[in-house]
Amino acid sequence: MNQFHAVITAIGGYVPNYRLTNEELSAMVDTSDEWITKRIGIKERRILKPEEGKGVSCLALKAIEDMQSKHRFNPLDIEAVIFATSTPDYPFPNTASLVAAQTGMTKAMCFDLEAACSGFLYALDVANAFIISGKYKKVMVIAGDQLSVVTDYTDRNTCPIFADGCGCTLVERSDDDNGIIDTIMCADGSTPEHLHQYGGGSVNPASHESVDKHLHYIWQEGKVVFKHAVSNMVDACDQLLKRNHLNKEEINWVVPHQANLRIIDSVTNYLDIPREKVMINIEHYGNTSAASIPLCLWDWEKQLKKGDRILLTAFGAGFTWGAVYLKWGYDTNA
Repeated sequence: MNQFHAVITAIGGYVPNYRLTNEELSAMVDTSDEWITKRIGIKERRILKPEEGKGVSCLALKAIEDMQSKHRFNPLDIEAVIFATSTPDYPFPNTASLVAAQTGMTKAMCFDLEAACSGFLYALDVANAFIISGKYKKVMVIAGDQLSVVTDYTDRNTCPIFADGCGCTLVERSDDDNGIIDTIMCADGSTPEHLHQYGGGSVNPASHESVDKHLHYIWQEGKVVFKHAVSNMVDACDQLLKRNHLNKEEINWVVPHQANLRIIDSVTNYLDIPREKVMINIEHYGNTSAASIPLCLWDWEKQLKKGDRILLTAFGAGFTWGAVYLKWGYDTNA
């Protein structure tokens, strides 16, 4: 029996038009361009304004439209739609089904997946399992967040970080050696107090009290998150390298979650990967949570070559983290 691989055959992306710069943010809260750039590495972030649409589904529709402009596919051939997001349009119905209905993917099984900033990796791992099991041949993986709706713009520690964006990948069955080779997914829910949004669920449903206490916004303890993010991302990558008998020279690209430039630099320094092999776009997009890794792949698509060895890694609330080792599936004409 042949061993199938799940391979990314197309990618799309979208970020809103509006750029919220550090200078504008400095007029809203006690901060500065120098402080934000030094501590986080962000110069601007994209924010979805009402005139562009509402809800993360709007971002997803634009990302799929971008994919279709470069790689035509029949929506009726898509057998599953997985939407990795922490900011769905509604608690239910799931946003994946709304996007599928509006894009013609009407024969697909649809569901949302929530693993915060690790969401794209988790969704990619699920798509991989569907495909190598023989269950499905074509899976649409969407990863997007509209974090501006859960960002407290009076909190100088968090509001410079988060932004809006969406990426999508078409994942298909392949008989060649390219595609997803190995994955590691991890979670530790023992300390949710370090990074959370406590309002809006069944424990703290929306109320005057929950709003007054700012429970519907993201809150994090930066130093603790930094330490866990670096150690766990490094460990996941190191495990994949060792069990696949790879050395750092054989890796063409590392794609880390764009959470904080200091985290990115710490992870890649520990792995001893040179900067020119690391995809970084946080300066222009900010932290888009689940969308950050596919948006990097989207930005670098024209530089990727078939067979490139790529290491993806992320860390997010939960805590969730993981890494994916894959071989890129196609060449792109510049």
